[in-house]
Amino acid sequence: MLSAACLSTISGLASDAGAGIPNPAAAPAASISIKKNSEYDVASIGQRGVGKGMNLYSIDKERALGEAMAAMIDRNTKFVADQEVFDYVNRLGRKLARSSDAEVPFTIRVIDSPDLKVFSLPGGFLYVAKGLIMELDNEAELAGMMAHEIAHVAARHASRTATRRYAWNMAAIPLAQVTGPAGLGVKQIASLTFKKISRDAENEADLLGIEYQYTAGYDPQAFLDALEKLHAKEVQKRTVIAKGLPALGFIDKLPLHDRISRAFSNYPATQERIERVQSEIATLLPSRNEYVTDSSEFQDVKARLGLADLPILHHHHAGDGVANPPILHRGAR
Repeated sequence: MLSAACLSTISGLASDAGAGIPNPAAAPAASISIKKNSEYDVASIGQRGVGKGMNLYSIDKERALGEAMAAMIDRNTKFVADQEVFDYVNRLGRKLARSSDAEVPFTIRVIDSPDLKVFSLPGGFLYVAKGLIMELDNEAELAGMMAHEIAHVAARHASRTATRRYAWNMAAIPLAQVTGPAGLGVKQIASLTFKKISRDAENEADLLGIEYQYTAGYDPQAFLDALEKLHAKEVQKRTVIAKGLPALGFIDKLPLHDRISRAFSNYPATQERIERVQSEIATLLPSRNEYVTDSSEFQDVKARLGLADLPILHHHHAGDGVANPPILHRGAR
């Protein structure tokens, strides 16, 4: 079983997106020079060396880490049992993965939860919550959210940042006994450094995600549409939770999959992301006359998930009498 210390070290970490890669936030998008086989060359997806850099984890070790974490989630999580829903989400995930730089196969699960979440683990484990599918309006929006998580896996954000954190900790050992303002300064630098790394990783995943979405034929604008509506829902949900639950111990009461997905998210401000991605779509992606926005399969899957939540009216057999009226039960979830 994955130790608590190991989980604490890896979860929530994102890779150094700025290592050798121009930062779209650092200069106007129009000034970016697109070179062949660079991260901005959509035609070279799969040959661009995305995810390369200092890393203590081999691909195999990263996959093994993801398997251990996935096993913990799978033992404590209820999944959607509908085979058609499972098959559809997996087909969509494989389509996006084929259009990505990922070097690992993906294992995809659909969580039976109202959460508006999708998250990935190191090595190619992707989880999509039922609530997210129900909240989105079309297949392109779902593709955009899944592509973002596939980008995290392709760029190996978790293991690369874990490597950087390990290197920082080793370098900081001689400073362990430093006290006073100097010691406080060291801690503040470490905190700011890894917050920046996490934000850079999210920005990189946004960029790679819209590239993968675009390459798979979907309208990248749909990713922005999904971000806006999910952000509004999340703000509303946090307000309700803050009023109804005490802050102390709240995280410990969440399901394991929700705690891990929260640990793996350290997003920049939503509006900042939207503005950056909008600029990247206009500058980096070749124009296209037509995009895939929706499919009948997506709408069928939403309908099936909706029907599973409808109450089922069970009648007693004839002769039971008026003393035994119909009983309303919730459908299987």
